[in-house]
Amino acid sequence: MQQRLNAPRQPATDAAVLRDRIAQLQDEHHSLDTLIDKLSGIDDLELRRLKKRKLKVKDTILLLQLQLDSDAH
Repeated sequence: MQQRLNAPRQPATDAAVLRDRIAQLQDEHHSLDTLIDKLSGIDDLELRRLKKRKLKVKDTILLLQLQLDSDAH
């Protein structure tokens, strides 16, 4: 049988993928937080770059959590 190319994904699969991605981003956020603490006062430019990345990761986590919550309902 030929599979449909644009077959809809199962909601449970989508939720699992979102939860996995959220966990990855939370790990990255924690790692950035640790690195920022270690670099405090050493390299201001690098510190600003890391803080921006940390904020972007946090925003992405929140967006994915909202998507996960809306898929659950």
